[in-house]
Parts: sequence; C-alpha cells; structure tokens
Amino acid sequence: MVEQLAVRYNRWYTSLCMPEKRTYADRAEYLKRAVAKRRKKIKAMVVEYKGGKCKMCGYKKCVEALDLHHVRPTQKDFSLASSGLTRSWERTKREADKCILVCANCHRELHAGIVQLPRAIEVEKRGELRET
Repeated sequence: MVEQLAVRYNRWYTSLCMPEKRTYADRAEYLKRAVAKRRKKIKAMVVEYKGGKCKMCGYKKCVEALDLHHVRPTQKDFSLASSGLTRSWERTKREADKCILVCANCHRELHAGIVQLPRAIEVEKRGELRET
C-alpha cells in the first residue's frame, strides 16, 4: 500500500512539475537557478555570521552590497565571491573567519589604498585582542 502511494505521488509530482519531454536545456536552467539560490542563501548566512554590517562605516541596508575582505591575503585558501559560495557551509565559515565584513565602497577604498583598516581590527585578526 505504501509503495503504491509513493508511485502515485511520484507520477503526479513528475507530471505536474516537469515537462513531458525534458531536455538538457531545461535541466541546465534549473541547475543555474538552484546554484544562484544557494549562493544567495550562503551569502546571507555569511553576512549574518559576520555581524550583518560593515566593520568600517556600519552600512547594513543591502546584503548584496556587503563584501568579505581578507585581512591577510597570504592566508586566503579561496575567494568567497561567486565560486566560494558553492562550497560547504563549514568551509565557507572557516574562510570567512579570515575576513572582515565591509561594504562595497569601503572594500574598494581599502584595495585602492585610500583608507586603512582600523588598528583594532588588525590586532583582533592577529589574535592579540582578547575578549574581556
């Protein structure tokens, strides 16, 4: 009886959600949407994990405008931009621990040399600052 219900459910689900003649293009589009959705979810999780706002100016309006900046680029295992957000949450979290959360404007200014990280952030990332 249970097997019959499962078979009926699968047929109903398949006929409702999938075209009768599936093509590679249909599957490719589905996978692209699924990957994009997962990347957005992981990005939101990373932003929340890192405090939800720019460490330099406090910006927190738009998740897409927040970036992760590696404090020590030599310790960087992978980029957390598009390719990094397809990895497991644990690997992404380990890599995010090497970064600070900054808004896009502050991030560009850091790379251009216009601004520098506040001393407290540099000390904290080296592990010299202890919470009291």
